[in-house]
Amino acid sequence: MSAAPPPIRIVDLARERLGLSAEALDPYGHYKAKLSLEALAEIGQRPPGKLILVTAVNPTPAGEGKTTTTIGLGDALSRVGQRAMICLREPALGPCFGMKGGGAGGGRAQVVPMEDINLHFTGDMHAVASAHNLLAALIDNHIHFDNPFRLDLRRLVWNRVLDCNDRILRQVVVGLGGTGNGFPREESFGIVVASEVMAVLCLAMSHAELRDRLGNMLVGYTRLEGQPVLVQDLQAQGAMAVLLREALRPNLVQTLEGTPAFVHGGPFANIAHGCNSALATHTALRLADYVVTEAGFGADLGAEKFIDIKCRKTGLRPSLAVVVATVRALKYHGGVDTAYLGLENLQALRRGMSNLKRHLHNLRTHFGLPVVVAINPFETDTPAELDLLAELVTAQGVAVAVSRAWADGSAGAEELARTVLRELEQEPGELRFLYHDETSLWDKLTTVATKLYGCSEVIADTRVRRQIAEYSGDYGHFPVCLAKTQYSFSSDPDLRGAPTGHVLPIREVRLARGAEFLVAYCGHLLTMPGLPRRPAAERIDLDAAGNIIGLV
Repeated sequence: MSAAPPPIRIVDLARERLGLSAEALDPYGHYKAKLSLEALAEIGQRPPGKLILVTAVNPTPAGEGKTTTTIGLGDALSRVGQRAMICLREPALGPCFGMKGGGAGGGRAQVVPMEDINLHFTGDMHAVASAHNLLAALIDNHIHFDNPFRLDLRRLVWNRVLDCNDRILRQVVVGLGGTGNGFPREESFGIVVASEVMAVLCLAMSHAELRDRLGNMLVGYTRLEGQPVLVQDLQAQGAMAVLLREALRPNLVQTLEGTPAFVHGGPFANIAHGCNSALATHTALRLADYVVTEAGFGADLGAEKFIDIKCRKTGLRPSLAVVVATVRALKYHGGVDTAYLGLENLQALRRGMSNLKRHLHNLRTHFGLPVVVAINPFETDTPAELDLLAELVTAQGVAVAVSRAWADGSAGAEELARTVLRELEQEPGELRFLYHDETSLWDKLTTVATKLYGCSEVIADTRVRRQIAEYSGDYGHFPVCLAKTQYSFSSDPDLRGAPTGHVLPIREVRLARGAEFLVAYCGHLLTMPGLPRRPAAERIDLDAAGNIIGLV
């Protein structure tokens, strides 16, 4: 693979590709910058382009290449003469040093500077962690000094966060060592992207909205009356907003081929809406004719939340969905163990097609979107397997294209880009939400589980049902966010393919009052991941010249 051309200086990229002056940017070095909010206000008056949502089958240990396909499609649209932009989430340090590795694409389809994007970037993750933990400190300070709001220490819902996979901090005891250290109590840590602050940041369209949403977040309940205590009751929203002042502004970078890209925000795709900031997406649509964005994990999680939460709240409307599928993933869903995914197995591929078929059905039937399938090939795929997968997709009445963006960049994704453009010229779809705002919270949960996941029913114990009923009074109009494993349509990560008739157990519900959705935790989902036996951190190093190696 030959060396990529050097990146374009960010002020030149903004001027040449987006028509933005240098005054619209605050550069962070030569190749990344934040946009000024004054420029965003001016950009917002332009007519919007078309939004293309990239999603995928349920992820597998083999990897699917959703980000690589997103970047490759954006580059290929530029290659065929279209004004295109890309919108991605910011990678978190936890996955970078844990199991997944970096989140900036791969091969010829990357956003750069890759090392900066995968590590500290422009400081947004640190700002979210600082704002979240400032609130945690203020809560404990409030309790230490006479607890005037009579917060019940047993019913605090605000934990602490850090941007590192650290399983030992999932449940801890704090406040030991004497009265000067506060009241001893149980505490928990989550990863930064699981913070409601991140979800709020990625839904807010202005500093004023950001401050209001922060103030509306729930921290706990009073001891006797059980009344909610909010961030605004503790007068913490102002200081938190100050810490997030710069983080609200979208980050501009580029691909290896010079396609402009916003990489901004990154809420957890299980317990939040799992996509980049609404402000970045709206801005990109005013700067380009086609904007390619992705949602986290498979379409059952990422695409559903993108539509039912992000689109519902921000007015965004995708024109088409691209579903990334691989031969390896579908063989895995057809029952093949990871060690044998490199062997040709047409029967397993046919069985695993059930997973892709359900995602296609959901996107077309329930959400009303036109769909294109992007086949991301691996070296071990045989011609017979690739031909069969294309044949199976075509039999569903869905357009399909092979994308070789990892190996060949925009040239390898040109077929995909032309297929997408051709489908966009056809009769446009009409985006539909899965449920109405007026539907009850329980019925919303049941609708997602039965229509998208193939469940027979949703179950919950009396405590959870009572909690949902209590929230229904003031928050019944909120959308729901089902937090479950990404690896299956069920809550069991080992249940592959497209299971039907399974039961979805809801063990807990939490109110994201500032982000304005109800989170239902299903199965054993964790908000603080652990490191694998051989974490990616073991392969990352600094050479004698100061170059970062092993970060992919």
